[in-house]
Amino acid sequence: MSDKPAIVLVHGFWGGAAHWAHVIHELKARGYDQLHAVENPLTSLADDAERTRKMVKQIDGPVVLVGHSYGGKVITEMGDLPNVKALVYIAAFAPDAGESAGSISQANPPTAFGNIAPDSDGYLWVAQDKFRESFAQDLSEDETLVMAVTQKAPLGSTFGDPVTAPAWKAKPCWYQVSSDDRMIHPENQKMMAARMNARNTITLDASHASLASRPDEVVDLIIEAAES
Repeated sequence: MSDKPAIVLVHGFWGGAAHWAHVIHELKARGYDQLHAVENPLTSLADDAERTRKMVKQIDGPVVLVGHSYGGKVITEMGDLPNVKALVYIAAFAPDAGESAGSISQANPPTAFGNIAPDSDGYLWVAQDKFRESFAQDLSEDETLVMAVTQKAPLGSTFGDPVTAPAWKAKPCWYQVSSDDRMIHPENQKMMAARMNARNTITLDASHASLASRPDEVVDLIIEAAES
């Protein structure tokens, strides 16, 4: 049995578990064998937290939870489980009690907000022809085309679901800020990292999709948390 903790990767809005592909390859190359990437329905914070909670409860041993974007809100909501040893936020939301992703975004609206629109069923989409410039301007056109076409739209109401008891108040945390983020304003990221007293905050000159464009540095931070 490995002496390394399991890593559970939690995706955000407009992407599924496969957004972690580059991070998964790099973690595996560095000797991390217990890797899990939850596929959340993005239908409500309660649904997504429960899905992630069930995955973590199946793991025997310590877990490092890693959340990207809205995935940070998910790990904030459910990350107080006893076997969770650390929380890692990758350009992610980390709301306080009573806060939502929507209320945080209102303080400093991101530049790409105008490229997001609901459909007639209430699902929020990033305009396909604006996806690269909004979400992943530091990735190739080929890679972002696939992201745009396969994007996983959340129910719009999920954006406003408030956190109840934030796990970052009870668990050690790490945070990666994307300074060129157009989906979560960098100033909001800095505020959340400072508020949680993150053990280490790194800033990358990256888009919102830093998990795909800067996997080496993201994995460095995850491993730092895992080895703490």
